[in-house]
Amino acid sequence: MSRVLMLAGAVAATALATGTSTAAETKVEVKSVHMCCDGCAEEVAAVLGKVEGVAGVSADKKTTTVTFTAADAKAAQKALDALAAAGFHGDPGKDKGYAFKDDSGVKPGTVKTLTVTGFHNSCGGCVKSLREAVKDVKGVDGVAAKAKVSTAEVTGEFDAAELVKALNKAGFHVKVEEKK
Repeated sequence: MSRVLMLAGAVAATALATGTSTAAETKVEVKSVHMCCDGCAEEVAAVLGKVEGVAGVSADKKTTTVTFTAADAKAAQKALDALAAAGFHGDPGKDKGYAFKDDSGVKPGTVKTLTVTGFHNSCGGCVKSLREAVKDVKGVDGVAAKAKVSTAEVTGEFDAAELVKALNKAGFHVKVEEKK
């Protein structure tokens, strides 16, 4: 028992001496991230693996859930920003001190054509998921999208903000390129 206490004391002393602490670490779980294939999951893991202060990354395509440990809320936010920059979106929960930013540039209102860009789209499965995500948006008639191209044109007569909301919910982070 005394060895365990001595070891715990040594760890605490080292943390104090180096200015690091495990107390601030936070486990982050992001649900509903688009991962239709192993390639998507691998890209999520690769993106997060490059973020300073992030460790223990797990990308589960079956549950579309990404988990990782962040050194603090600032590192967690950097991780979410990195995912968004790579075209992924998800639900990290509310009131955590970090969130996906609404940087789509979309304005509410009815449009006939909307070009979205920047979303993750590495395969035919991504295109299928993208089309599936917008099929229930009232007024959407079609989606012109190709695998490995991160721009798509959506046509019909629909609310632009509702379209972006549907894509975010499906795990795609998008920006509005053009609105007509």
